[in-house]
Amino acid sequence: MPLSEQPVATAVIRSRRVVLPDGERPADVLVRDGKIEQIAAHGSLLVGDAHLTDLGEVALLPGLVDTHVHVNEPGRTEWEGFATATRAAAAGGVTTVIDMPLNSIPPTTTVDGLDAKRKIAEGQAWVDLGFWGGAIPGNTGDLEPLHEAGVFGFKSFLAPSGVDEFPHVEGADLEAALTEQARIGALAIIHAEDPAVLEAAPQRPGTHYRDFLASRPDDAESAAVARLLDTARRTGARVHILHVSSAAVLPLLAQARADGVQVTAETCPHYLTLAAEEVPDGDTAFKCCPPIRDESNRDLLWAALAAGEFVAIVSDHSPSTPDLKLLQKYGGSGDFAKAWGGIASLQLGLPAIWTEARKRGHSLSDVVRWMSAGPASLVGLTGTKGAIAVGHDADLVAFDPDGVFSVDPDALHHRNPVTPYAGKTLTGTVQTTWLRGRVVDVDAEPFGRQILRTR
Repeated sequence: MPLSEQPVATAVIRSRRVVLPDGERPADVLVRDGKIEQIAAHGSLLVGDAHLTDLGEVALLPGLVDTHVHVNEPGRTEWEGFATATRAAAAGGVTTVIDMPLNSIPPTTTVDGLDAKRKIAEGQAWVDLGFWGGAIPGNTGDLEPLHEAGVFGFKSFLAPSGVDEFPHVEGADLEAALTEQARIGALAIIHAEDPAVLEAAPQRPGTHYRDFLASRPDDAESAAVARLLDTARRTGARVHILHVSSAAVLPLLAQARADGVQVTAETCPHYLTLAAEEVPDGDTAFKCCPPIRDESNRDLLWAALAAGEFVAIVSDHSPSTPDLKLLQKYGGSGDFAKAWGGIASLQLGLPAIWTEARKRGHSLSDVVRWMSAGPASLVGLTGTKGAIAVGHDADLVAFDPDGVFSVDPDALHHRNPVTPYAGKTLTGTVQTTWLRGRVVDVDAEPFGRQILRTR
């Protein structure tokens, strides 16, 4: 089409590095009414009165989709809240967040609990926001009403969750939950550690990270995954293994898929970018469950990621107040056994992964597949999120893949400035985030929407 015949756009975003589903190339992206209307050759769209953003060599990515975020509001809003979490998300290039059913009070285990979250989140979200439900002992009857209310699936723990209001499922409870979820066509997402293995492991309180690591052995994950897969085979449930930290579970997943079990898995930035050998004694900002394991295990996770064995990389953003982390710099004991287990990284996941991925020869297209397209597919949002494609929401990120910065915890939008990445040099900076075609300004009014499951 001659230049004079090109349509005049509401907005055109132009880059020599647009990451599309079929690869990276120079392109113009035409945005109208919050949707991507056209993708054209670089420099070919007639701008007219429309707004043009020319990014030059700065890459244009689809907004990230993070399906594993603990916002904790209401009930534990001092840990994190919708306003602070979604500002951090937007600053980190995340345009869609799916909130976990804990550690809020009440948890999202009933429709009333879901309604409480939705009500308090209204008007506080700088990005689009959805919700998981929870499957706990005794709430099997609540699962179908929650599913009909639009939650994206149901989370369960196979070991104690750390909060009393969200108990773990065992035996008959797990069987009942998965049977019901198979019946209603819901996705079961599972924290897989085996309580018997954890109880048998050596428990040595103190500041030595190696002692904490010994208390959460690889066998705890593999035993739990094996038990879960057996139940999934019997019930026909579709299951997703959360935050895989141990490469020991990978053969189990491969065999289950070969047997026809509907199972997917995710891992997290901290398992791919940090290693046990690097964790300073007493620095409980690194504590999470399951734990950060050794460098050789990390290499195996990267190999599995490259082979397509993980559907997503997501944050498992699980913050708390500094006093609960027992951080020594705040006067805490640095006792790994007693500190709250969770890592706050919502704003840092993209640069953390890109820093390591580029060292290992991976491309921005790989990162987009792992952190945007994959999570969108997991929760059934492939028609609207996770790709720069015609008809999708214009959720976009201007990302400088060569930008370098040092992590300053006080510059993060997380409610509490606690991160194991403090002082680390990361590569890749988010310059601008668009949500449905509008620039997200974290100092202005939020316009994120609440979204529902559509399948």
